[in-house]
Amino acid sequence: MIDTLTLRRPDDWHLHLRDGAMMQAVLPETARHFARAVIMPNLVPPVVKSADAAAYRDRIMAALPKGSDFEPLMTLYLTEDTDADDVAAAHASGLIKSVKLYPAGATTNSNSGVRNFDNVRAVLEKMAEIGLPLCLHGEVTTADVDIFDREAVFIDTVLDPIRRANPDLKVVMEHITTKDGVDYARSADSGLAATITTHHLVINRNHILVGGIKPHYYCLPVAKREEHRVALVEAAISGDKRFFLGTDSAPHLDHLKENACGCAGCFTATNTLSILAEVFERAGKLDNLEAFTSLNGPRHYGLPLNEGTITLRKGAAVEYPKHIATPDGPVTVFDPQMPLHWSVEA
Repeated sequence: MIDTLTLRRPDDWHLHLRDGAMMQAVLPETARHFARAVIMPNLVPPVVKSADAAAYRDRIMAALPKGSDFEPLMTLYLTEDTDADDVAAAHASGLIKSVKLYPAGATTNSNSGVRNFDNVRAVLEKMAEIGLPLCLHGEVTTADVDIFDREAVFIDTVLDPIRRANPDLKVVMEHITTKDGVDYARSADSGLAATITTHHLVINRNHILVGGIKPHYYCLPVAKREEHRVALVEAAISGDKRFFLGTDSAPHLDHLKENACGCAGCFTATNTLSILAEVFERAGKLDNLEAFTSLNGPRHYGLPLNEGTITLRKGAAVEYPKHIATPDGPVTVFDPQMPLHWSVEA
């Protein structure tokens, strides 16, 4: 029986830190275990220019706990007014590692996103030319498409046409939630990958709706049927280089989650590695956990693997805090509704 597991230090390829007091509160939860994270740019106002990304990075670095070596990997928010030359200059300087595409209205703070994809064609062509990855929130937002079908429709009507028009563009399908997403990621030999969140490996839509609405399991893309969760687990534990961890850890104050129009997002930064170890162990695939957390992501992005390691140890059930305190109120930590026996050694 394995009770100790040493992994190359992991990265998070999709993370929300917010800003200000919220960032000060939640950043240590990621920096404690992860070496790097791709930082989402959907602030208010969004991070749309290289100067915005540089300023945001400075704020993150200033907020890190003393002695932390965590590295934020910055992104730009793609709008229909994005300047291709500004993007190329930010990439050439090493400031940004990707550009994020939000369909307008798809999720939190996405109103500045793309409505007419023809208007970002020049930027996508430049990104393909310089090897800069496109990360995308893969859902259509048209009112006549059911929320549970929006990912599958996006693949057919938006993503596939983008990739056909830009065959050299490196693409990351972020936080896939369906078997459709898994199958599409597997259809490509190179240039296409997908992140999978911690919470989508654990919950299906019943967790949100059965026995009363559970706002802390509501996220976008919304969790789907059990068959889709199973497909995500099978992809994550497979070791397949096209799948890697992007937690999409998304903090919201409890009073903004627990109201008549609650915010979308699950905050998983605190206990992600314990949850993942439990999921992989139950599937008999602990030997593939390092590929998912530490190897596949940097290889897709063309970045070096981390040199350091972390050690997880199995023992008595681990108790995590139920909330993270901020000056404006608590943030609830994701509850996987199962005992967690793996802890990260200090």
